[in-house]
Amino acid sequence: MVSHTKTALISGATSGFGREFVKLFTQDGYDVILVARHEQDLQKVANDVKAKHPNRNATVIAKDLSVPGSAQELYEEVNAKNLMVDVLVNDAGFGSHGNFIDTDLEKEQKIMHLNMLSLVELTKLFLRDMVKRNEGKILQLASVVSFMPVPKMAVYAASKAFVLSFTEALQYELKDTKVTMTALCPGAGDTEFFERANAEDTRMVQDTSLSDPAKVARDGYEALMNGDKRVVSGAKNKIQAFITNFVPDIFLPKVCPR
Repeated sequence: MVSHTKTALISGATSGFGREFVKLFTQDGYDVILVARHEQDLQKVANDVKAKHPNRNATVIAKDLSVPGSAQELYEEVNAKNLMVDVLVNDAGFGSHGNFIDTDLEKEQKIMHLNMLSLVELTKLFLRDMVKRNEGKILQLASVVSFMPVPKMAVYAASKAFVLSFTEALQYELKDTKVTMTALCPGAGDTEFFERANAEDTRMVQDTSLSDPAKVARDGYEALMNGDKRVVSGAKNKIQAFITNFVPDIFLPKVCPR
């Protein structure tokens, strides 16, 4: 029997945590399907994979998952290439910063579509295939803000609360299968996230040490491979998530620096 080289599909693969996931999977012998908005950036990552791991396949699919219909298109393109996704990493996401009455509604609609709708669609499409095979893993990018409301990042934090709740519900549904799903809950990372969110000058960035994307990705990767249900990356973030269990709801918006 010909052995099957496992394949991981990673969204948001060109920067931040996603780029680190690419390194981890290819180091462990996985082929990868790289998904992000810009083909040129994706090709650079694919070239780097081939340079370091000549025996690994790196398939590039440029797709803006904040656009309606894009998740279905991605699934169809993967099938058209006769690729089987053993691991799905729903990493793509972005946020915005500012008082809700002042922020751009169109941008927030894209945030909601990417962080929630596309994540749900991709999960449903690939999870069905995994359950049929009774094998597979999914990593969902939640956040430490999944545990609390965050003023000035209201839509983003709410979208990440959705991701955590959604993931935990599916974990129960999957309990009698060999398919596992893991929620990764990082804190503020040293990535392009805050620049894209126009939040470089916030207290969250200025007064806190940002997490190393490589460390966050490693924590998520190990939890995924162990079949863990949830991992909060970083001691400070673990404490922050833990105390939300004891802080009265009225005070929770004050817990997260912003």
